[in-house]
Amino acid sequence: MMSTIYLRFRNRHYAKPDDLILLKDIAQIVAPKELENKIKELPIHQITPEDQHLVVIDMMKVVKIIKQNFEVDVRNIGQPEIIVEILTKLMLKKPNLIAVLFVWILLFVGSGVAIMNFHHDVSMQEVHKRLYYLITGIEKERPLLLQIPYSFGIGLGMILFFNHVFKKKINEEPSPLEVEMFLYQQNLDQYVFLNENTENRKRI
Repeated sequence: MMSTIYLRFRNRHYAKPDDLILLKDIAQIVAPKELENKIKELPIHQITPEDQHLVVIDMMKVVKIIKQNFEVDVRNIGQPEIIVEILTKLMLKKPNLIAVLFVWILLFVGSGVAIMNFHHDVSMQEVHKRLYYLITGIEKERPLLLQIPYSFGIGLGMILFFNHVFKKKINEEPSPLEVEMFLYQQNLDQYVFLNENTENRKRI
């Protein structure tokens, strides 16, 4: 009776230039004990300079390699392809402190200007003055009693919204930014899969 093995691709795999990718690197494997270790060590792809930055490994390629070496029934669970991202020296290099500082200042100033422009467009100062008059019955040009807590509230609201205080998360829920990055990465991966299939059809 032919043995059955089950494969499930991991979400993504990161490799270095000249790495030899083994099956255990890119997939979870369930197989009979006498075959499991041998199947895990099967070479699937050798990274070369022609691969550039991304490599798409298809389940059909994996099944073909397994079938060439073992007489087994291969069953796939999950996605039929995996992206292998090749980490270049530039990506492995530590970030430049000056560049990080420059980007941080740029984002800080940009977000500050955006908030100030928003407040100017909606006449926030007039709203504060009106609220202060309605609460106290006194007209005041600079109602700091409202403006100072409001300013601190904006900062606190941003911390709660993004669910981060520097590197520490407030709770286990993903922040809206993390969700958007996840959706962006999913769309990017889907594009790579479709583009790779289109290129394969062209070559055929």
